[in-house]
Amino acid sequence: MDWKIVTTYSLILLYIVAVVGIAFKIVLENRNPVRTLAWMLVLILLPVAGIVLYFYFGTNYRKVKMFSMKELGDFKWLQYMSEDQKQRIKKAEFLKKEDMEVARRLMNLLLNNSKALLSRYNTLEVLNNGEETFRSIFLAISKARSYIHLEYYIIEEGELGDRLKELLIRKAREGVEVRLIYDDVGCWRLSKRYIMEMRRAGVQVYPFLPVRFPLFTGKVNYRNHRKIVIIDGEVGFLGGLNFADRYLHGLPGIGIWRDTHLKIKGEAIISLHLVFLTDWYFACRELLLNKEEYLPAKRADGNVVVQVVSSGPDSDWTSIQQAYFTLISMATKYVFISTPYFMPGETTVNCMKTAAMSGVDVRLMIPYKSDSALTYWCTRSYIEELLVAGVRVFHYKKGFNHSKVIITDGLISSVGTANMDLRSFEQNFELNLIIYDRNISKKLAADFLADLAESEEVNLHHWKFRSPGERIKESVARLFAPLL
Repeated sequence: MDWKIVTTYSLILLYIVAVVGIAFKIVLENRNPVRTLAWMLVLILLPVAGIVLYFYFGTNYRKVKMFSMKELGDFKWLQYMSEDQKQRIKKAEFLKKEDMEVARRLMNLLLNNSKALLSRYNTLEVLNNGEETFRSIFLAISKARSYIHLEYYIIEEGELGDRLKELLIRKAREGVEVRLIYDDVGCWRLSKRYIMEMRRAGVQVYPFLPVRFPLFTGKVNYRNHRKIVIIDGEVGFLGGLNFADRYLHGLPGIGIWRDTHLKIKGEAIISLHLVFLTDWYFACRELLLNKEEYLPAKRADGNVVVQVVSSGPDSDWTSIQQAYFTLISMATKYVFISTPYFMPGETTVNCMKTAAMSGVDVRLMIPYKSDSALTYWCTRSYIEELLVAGVRVFHYKKGFNHSKVIITDGLISSVGTANMDLRSFEQNFELNLIIYDRNISKKLAADFLADLAESEEVNLHHWKFRSPGERIKESVARLFAPLL
């Protein structure tokens, strides 16, 4: 008996059984058919590698509830989400009657799909680009008296990262409680020395969902993309900017980094802090959700109505995707969308096309140059069908526009960390602020129009005559979009 032949056939049989088993599992998960077919294609065309890729990136943790331990935080959310919340939405005397009728549908959706509390007494400051944002964050940190809580997807050593480290160390030595969550994949470049310097000074630093080969590689595809700063329960920040020098100085060959961040004061800090404290428990198992000193009910002098919306694989619903869908579908005059990566899936694309064909002024702003080749070509693959439906598409050419902003009819707007792509909708832990305020929406719309002045509108006739090579790259990239 030739044992080499037997071994070879045994391995082939084992591989076939594994592929059939995984394929059966994928089918039983009842995923989006496009995503199901994409994974089946990977398993067939990439022997062995297809199985490895599936276990790294393909497992649907929203289905298997791997992150269910994060639901420990729900009890605190539920304490705040009383009948008062439902009555607040029902009455909403703080909005004009005509505005309330439009907004109530979205308010109820976000309360139900992500326990997003509606808060009234807030002030917001829109921060454009890194210079404004980091100056404001560093100033607020320097004034901290009790605690500083930060959560970031990317922290890199350099001008910004080193300044952040030095400031956090100084505040910890002054007796301020400093807690930092960093995403383990987003901060792979961060040295152990950087982290240990902070820990030795008393800064509490923990990675979110650490990836350790080979045991936890299945988690590598589920990242914490949130950017949160909370100081003394009085001021908070969220938006698109991480602590890396490119967010301040731009990218070589691309230009400036254009982004949008928010500074928040008021009742909404409670909702923002609940997200951080739940993530903190998940990262290090320290329970702070039951300590009232971290959840002070402080009102600001302003009257900006907002909801803090979180989403991720720990949720039963794709909350931010549902929010984006509703913001687009409820528009009657216009909807302005700025996103660096546009791979939203057919549902959202059809919503945009339907709105445009019904007479709504739908405008999409995307970067002319990108920091990711695959997402760049995939984003381009959607442009022609949007143009045919009447959506106006603009390429931002001054630099790289990383803002994640939606404005609907000058009434409701969204700013946050979630891109308009399937990764942000389904796989990443994300955070957005939904704003029910005409003045803020007016400011964001003015910024959007200013960015349009630095953009070039895509002409359908010219776009149809792009080269065959470009079309091929777009089509191939789009095949991989469900897997990104």
